[in-house]
Amino acid sequence: MKAAVVFDLAQGPVWADFADPQANEQQTLVRVRAAAISHVVKSRASGKHYSFDGTLPFGIGIDGAGTLPDGQRVYFAFPTAPWGSMAQYAPVALNHCFPLPDGLDDATAAAMANPGMSAWAALVKRADFKAGETVLINGATGTAGQLAVQIARHLGAKKIIATGRNPAALASLGADVCVCLTDDDATLSAQFAEQASQQIDVVVDYLWGHSAELLLPTLAKHSPGRSPIRYVQVGSLAGADISLNGAVLRSAPLQLMGSGIGSLPMSELLRATGEMLQAAAIGGFTIATTPAKLCDVATAWPLDDSQKRTVFLIE
Repeated sequence: MKAAVVFDLAQGPVWADFADPQANEQQTLVRVRAAAISHVVKSRASGKHYSFDGTLPFGIGIDGAGTLPDGQRVYFAFPTAPWGSMAQYAPVALNHCFPLPDGLDDATAAAMANPGMSAWAALVKRADFKAGETVLINGATGTAGQLAVQIARHLGAKKIIATGRNPAALASLGADVCVCLTDDDATLSAQFAEQASQQIDVVVDYLWGHSAELLLPTLAKHSPGRSPIRYVQVGSLAGADISLNGAVLRSAPLQLMGSGIGSLPMSELLRATGEMLQAAAIGGFTIATTPAKLCDVATAWPLDDSQKRTVFLIE
């Protein structure tokens, strides 16, 4: 079969012949229709990801959309190595396949799965978000943050507060309140304090770094204290470490937690993806994509800029 294959870590993936996969009793062969580039996929393709075992060549891609032998459309994840999802066929464990709703096309499902999973897992699985609550999404202009806004609205959020560094991108999100992180610290702290005083129930933080250093003490100082604030740390785009006085956590009903592999079992994360994709069709979630033919992977690969999800289509 044909697949996107890495023969040389310095070269990147190329369209090439690769061994036909065989499925065992616990697996199925998925006819792949679409697969998207993600940070994990790029890291694996360069040999930098911890899951890379040094074996060459190997097929790239960790998930995608496709059809089972009986014709059912599915989202699937983690094909058995050395095969990947960016191929004509992929061998996949049966419990790693989830039905796709009719209202969601293959390219959108493939593009939305990874960032949508992170948002759904943070809000539903970790924060136990309830309709009528207020959520602050720190770093809402990224792909996952944009989906978090849509998911929060779908889940019945009373109020959505979005932060980011791009005023135009913030304005396009449809959030109730926007906070531009390019403002000075005093202005940001005042804006956070105003929102906290009106009650914030959940924070989903894709940034960490300096904005978290401002936000956490402000939440502790200015929140009404009617119920715990569930602060879910998802990403560290603005910095891996922060300085936080322990009194902040002792003096307020803050619940600080993370969301990702390790804080949730892989089976739970996969179920979260399946749930999110079902909700995406009902809620009309959208995501910006750059479609490309998988046979053009060698030229499309270096052009991926993370502003849109590059989705490879397999004919």
